[in-house]
Amino acid sequence: MQDYITDGVTWKDIEQLLFRHMQKEYGQLLQQVLEDIDHTLAEKRDKKRYALKDKRLIRMQTMFGEVEVKRNYYFDREKRRYVCLLDAFLQFEGAHGVSPLLEETAIHLAVTGSSYRQAAQSLEKLVGYACMSHETIRQLIVEAEVDGHRKMEKKGRVFFIEADGLYVKRQRSRMKGKEEKIVTIHQGWEKNGKRVSLVNRRYYVHQTNEPIWEAVESFLVKEYGYDPLEDWVVINGDGAPWITACREYFGDRGYFQLDRFHVAREIRQLFRGHARYRAIRKTFASWDEEGVLRELTSAIGTLEHEEKEKQLEALVRRIEEMPGCLRDYRVWLKEKGIDTTNMRAMGSAEGTMHVFAKRSKNGRSWKDAGIEAMLRAIVAIKDTLLIRTRRGVMYGVEEREETKREAIVKKAMKRVSSRMKEVIRDNIPYFRQSSGTPIYEVLQALKGF
Repeated sequence: MQDYITDGVTWKDIEQLLFRHMQKEYGQLLQQVLEDIDHTLAEKRDKKRYALKDKRLIRMQTMFGEVEVKRNYYFDREKRRYVCLLDAFLQFEGAHGVSPLLEETAIHLAVTGSSYRQAAQSLEKLVGYACMSHETIRQLIVEAEVDGHRKMEKKGRVFFIEADGLYVKRQRSRMKGKEEKIVTIHQGWEKNGKRVSLVNRRYYVHQTNEPIWEAVESFLVKEYGYDPLEDWVVINGDGAPWITACREYFGDRGYFQLDRFHVAREIRQLFRGHARYRAIRKTFASWDEEGVLRELTSAIGTLEHEEKEKQLEALVRRIEEMPGCLRDYRVWLKEKGIDTTNMRAMGSAEGTMHVFAKRSKNGRSWKDAGIEAMLRAIVAIKDTLLIRTRRGVMYGVEEREETKREAIVKKAMKRVSSRMKEVIRDNIPYFRQSSGTPIYEVLQALKGF
């Protein structure tokens, strides 16, 4: 066995070698596919409109490394401008020099990671070369367009809304920071084994001048088919004025519940170590709003610090001003004839804020355009929405119908697939080593696989 053990080559070395080799070879195949499509477009173009001028070489950064493509360059007699039909046909911006897939991968790494710089480093580690700087990735997110529309299949007549604000610091602004209004919408809960997930969950970040609850209702109508006359809305949030304004907006069709996480935390801060703390917690856990008010009111004057006394008085006043805010919303729904089976206590707003705060806070400060773009990108990835990166300008190419587009691409791919065997035939250095070694035998067995 000792004869088969070598110190020179490891599993990692083989994996890296094969991966880099495939990148190089598949980069050449990508070049062939693109040039094949460009040739087909040249033959099928409207020659009276598009005058062929010359071929232009572009260098594209891709997941396979840098790829050089010679594409035809035309003069559009109708619009009096120069165009590349390949760019228009495949909807990418060749002059930019970065492939759409590489752009999307960079955006995903920037959103799910901790910073733009880390995203650039992760991308370099993934593809094997420094293909994009952190500033380029930041600019990509600022310029990306998110298609916020994804129609949901309406399930039931009840919509649950978790609302909270995210305070984000600002750069070079008179304001030190600004609160971003974020809403989570769903239609209940479902169990997946031991885990519980939200049904039809979507995120909404308020970035318009329209009043927040008008915007949320428009979102509900557009995405879910919400009916203001037939459907019910349950809103959970803290006592911020913009959140409690939902009570007036939705009226009898809505029910506001004060977020129990925030109330429990405030009670703990005020009464930890206090003689009444256990009784208040027990009353609060039983959804007894009147009992909680009695306990809190009777505790006024028993706290040691004046600031705590003021905070307690403010809490009592907040609860009194919103009757029903500490009661169980399921009782209200039952009164409306709604089946509340499988409905759970609300309170995922804090978890939602953690998702957004992880990327936007931790000592960072932002410009308005930067944080707005980042929040849109986070929502897009969480809700699997379409992110459009920089794309080529669409021109009136005659052969642009979907069926013809697919036919052209399939034809090019078919030509290239016939060359696939040549990619691995006699191209891997280990295949040319002496026979009899374990590495040779393993790789030789993979040849043509």
